[in-house]
Amino acid sequence: MIFRQLTLDAVNRATTTIECAAGKSVNVAKVLRVLGQETVAAGFFGGDRGEQLRCILAGKGIELDFISVAPRTRLCTTVIDQATGAHTELVEEGHPLGSADYAQLNAIIERHVAYCQAVVMSGSITPGGPMDLYSRTVQLAHRASALSVVDAQGDPLIQALVAGPSLVKPNRAELAATVGRRLPDQGSLLSAMRELHERGARRVVVTAGKEPALAFDGTRSWRITSPRIEALNPIGSGDAFTAALVWRLLQGDDLGQACRWASAAGAANALSLLPGELERADVERLADKAEVELLAGA
Repeated sequence: MIFRQLTLDAVNRATTTIECAAGKSVNVAKVLRVLGQETVAAGFFGGDRGEQLRCILAGKGIELDFISVAPRTRLCTTVIDQATGAHTELVEEGHPLGSADYAQLNAIIERHVAYCQAVVMSGSITPGGPMDLYSRTVQLAHRASALSVVDAQGDPLIQALVAGPSLVKPNRAELAATVGRRLPDQGSLLSAMRELHERGARRVVVTAGKEPALAFDGTRSWRITSPRIEALNPIGSGDAFTAALVWRLLQGDDLGQACRWASAAGAANALSLLPGELERADVERLADKAEVELLAGA
């Protein structure tokens, strides 16, 4: 919902309202598809909103293997204040699901992982859901020799570390929450990233919105500065970053160069009002404008 100027505790009339299919894993799938990759999106659909999502994503050529569940798919609203440039997310909490629903999801994951090059695990687990879902999925990916990428926080991320994921990608706030301390500067961030590596993550990438991202592959560290743009809506840029990162790692790039493309995709995403609706031409144009610096002695 776009407003010329948003005033709290008052009646506000949106100049534009747009509906789309979004959410972390959905955004990753959409961006990978734009980048020319074959994707399978899995998860839960519920009620009329779930069916609406199914139709939108199928129309984008994304293969779907979702489970229909009783709770209605949640609605999240992004509020854009054009006067201040502020972007506010109003997020409906997820609804609890039964153990049988997760048993079905486990079967779906196991079936698809067997032939996938990469498995991306994005977002939170529904209330009361299994906190070891990502850990078990990482183990499945290892057995299939697939790249495993975890973009999560809290218990799902902590438990996944034990399984040794190929890469984890928290943002700065999520990293601080995971290690349980403030991370006020680059040195403390790099120290926390090394801690995640020691706890099992083979590679760690930490994003920070407009601020430079940091990457660590167990030996080398990089700082990645995003291209400068006039952002329309940055929501979903972290998911676009994840998608392009996976794409380039599968192309054989080292972590630093993969992050160059990931940073470009994150910036390209912010050029669109809708999350995950970027243009590949923008990614290719912005990749040369992203700056990648190898950090000496980091």
